[in-house]
Amino acid sequence: TFNEWSKLPTLERTGKKLLAELNSNFDFFKLLDNITISRSRKHITKYYDINAIGKFPNRLTPKTYQSEITSIPDFINIEDLYKKLTRLSLSLYTPFDYILPGKQSFYADVYDTKIDGKSSLKQTTREQSLQKLMRVNLLKRLESSVDSFRITLEKFVNAVDGSIKNIEKFENTGSALSAETTQISDVNLDAESDDWLDDEFSTNGKVKINLADMNTAGWKQDLLQDVHIARDILEEMQKVSPELDSKLNDLKNCITDKIENQINEGNKKVIIFTAFADTANYLYKHISDWASETHDLHSAKITGTGTNLCTLDTSNQFNNLLIHFSPRSKKRKSEHDGEPEIDILIATDCISEGQNLQDCDTLINYDIHWNPVRIIQRFGRVDRIGSTNTDIQLINFWPQISLDDYINLKGRVEGRMIMADMTATGEDNVLTNQSSDLQFRKQQLEKLKDEVIDIEDMDSGISITDLGLNDFRMDLINYINTGKDLSSVPNGMHAVCPKKPEKGIDEGVIYVLKNINADVNIDDINQLHPFYLVYIKQDGEILSNHLNVKNTLDILRAMAKGYDEPIPEVYELFNNETNDGKNMSTYSDLLENTIESIINVKDDSDIDSLFSSGGTTALMNNVKGLEDFELIAFLVIK
Repeated sequence: TFNEWSKLPTLERTGKKLLAELNSNFDFFKLLDNITISRSRKHITKYYDINAIGKFPNRLTPKTYQSEITSIPDFINIEDLYKKLTRLSLSLYTPFDYILPGKQSFYADVYDTKIDGKSSLKQTTREQSLQKLMRVNLLKRLESSVDSFRITLEKFVNAVDGSIKNIEKFENTGSALSAETTQISDVNLDAESDDWLDDEFSTNGKVKINLADMNTAGWKQDLLQDVHIARDILEEMQKVSPELDSKLNDLKNCITDKIENQINEGNKKVIIFTAFADTANYLYKHISDWASETHDLHSAKITGTGTNLCTLDTSNQFNNLLIHFSPRSKKRKSEHDGEPEIDILIATDCISEGQNLQDCDTLINYDIHWNPVRIIQRFGRVDRIGSTNTDIQLINFWPQISLDDYINLKGRVEGRMIMADMTATGEDNVLTNQSSDLQFRKQQLEKLKDEVIDIEDMDSGISITDLGLNDFRMDLINYINTGKDLSSVPNGMHAVCPKKPEKGIDEGVIYVLKNINADVNIDDINQLHPFYLVYIKQDGEILSNHLNVKNTLDILRAMAKGYDEPIPEVYELFNNETNDGKNMSTYSDLLENTIESIINVKDDSDIDSLFSSGGTTALMNNVKGLEDFELIAFLVIK
């Protein structure tokens, strides 16, 4: 279902559309409902009593920086630098392209993946995918920091030099040396590690090709061209010292501005996110001492690889550093009150999920993650209930070129590639991007330049909060724990609640019906069978049908929870309209439309009988697919 949905044009590829398609088989939802609990910011704001559980902080308009690489005169401009990067053939990763024609079938038999004796994934395809993955990685490292980019270039140059020397040794001695290549399965896609470019780049010979079976002259020529381009770029990058690093200086100015113009009085805390451990190391090295000397602030660095560091005299253990950075949200023990705290936290995405760091009110993305979901997840560390901050600020460092140019560049760099993975979290897929996907990401990134949006607002998928029923189970348990009993409640009861147009809840009725024949489930797709919930507008429009169970229950919960007495200003309207319940024709008509929306059956007299005190005797043998309905309850919204 997801694969088919992902092929739709950008404007049609919405979360609502995916949810509708998934409704055709509810097994997936049942599984998630059994094993997950998840609540989004919007879900909590809409359906919970914020005054009771605490408010979210106000999200200020994001700030944007587009830093140059350096202020050095006559330094290579960013467009020319990108052009040079795209000229790299990266033939280091595609030795199969240079196997002599007479030997190609031999190596294909050895290294192609086969199922039932047929090639299903060619080694040449793997290498081409890896080649483009590395090109993307170079681009991302350049976007991150000068130092991260330099480290990658140096490793690349060393690796290419090693292959050239290997070829030259073969040319001089004629000995049966072999070429080895990195495999895509060995590449760490976590973005933190650059192990794939170590001097020993060859993954212990998983794929070996005898140089005697290769066009070594052609391969050597392409390798020499690459190393010439890479060294030329590297030489230019070596000119950029930390003092001349414009992006680093912009970051320092950004921190200084935050401290001098505090968003929340007394709060100097900042989180700086980067995709790469190398960039985190570089920032810590040049920010920590500066922050201590200039602003008397302590700094820390946390990455998923390498050693965590801190200017405080404390343990560098992961959780200890987070507690010192956000002691209130982490509930630090009272005996540590008054101890020095960390105010600047530099981190990779190893802390982008599942951490309460809302003591902080400012989050900086030093490099923009290509997946917009990750940007939102990062901001979620400070955008949390229980924050003592009135306002919170997101600051993004964007690439130095326009978003249109950036999207076009990524399109040229990545091309049309096979899928590497497809995960429910919307994780970054570095190997794909057809033109529609690029435009899709562009729209998402454009939104993030002007506002902090929720994942569900991106209209690019569905949230787990759309699927689970845990909130309602907890309401039921809490109700029963008060000693109340539902077994004696008669069918057909109703209540009247005020509409809430600001939350998209208009005048209408929510009907709760029950199919008495428990063996019947229309199309096997109603999650709550034998119960059917439908929210119908006053004019007869179905606002939420019997398949959209979670949405209808959310509305019911939002309208009724917290009320234990009838609301005169709305039930009096209802009583006047129906002559104290004696004239229910309007609600009979709406119920008729409701049942019609489920099974497309119309019979006025039978529908009317559902409101009779004697229970349901109608619809017997008259309803195709269902033998009978009972009206359990209905909620009128006025």
